[in-house]
Amino acid sequence: MARQDYSTFFESISVASTAAGAGADVVYTVPANHDAEVTFLNCTNGSTVNTLSVQIYHSDDAGYHYILRETSVPDNETRDIVTSARIYLHAGDKVVSYKTGGTFDVSVSGKLFYNPTRNI
Repeated sequence: MARQDYSTFFESISVASTAAGAGADVVYTVPANHDAEVTFLNCTNGSTVNTLSVQIYHSDDAGYHYILRETSVPDNETRDIVTSARIYLHAGDKVVSYKTGGTFDVSVSGKLFYNPTRNI
């Protein structure tokens, strides 16, 4: 059996927040002493057409950066945000989301690598 140098993670939330940045709902936070490779980031809309935003909080500069900005998602459809590309994060970085209305779920999964030199 091959040695696996990472673990995996999956988180999913129902978005309630309508505020950006620190007011957005946290979907996932990279734990201390770890790096993360996001391989899947998906949103679903369970109601009428509304917009959704997804941001990355970068702990090094304490800034929020858009991955998806107020994008319309038709009712009862999904939107794959990460497909063949990858997002690399480190300890303390977060994936956050907010909406203008409706019923949105955001799901994220990927690989988690132990990094003893990376602390929050």
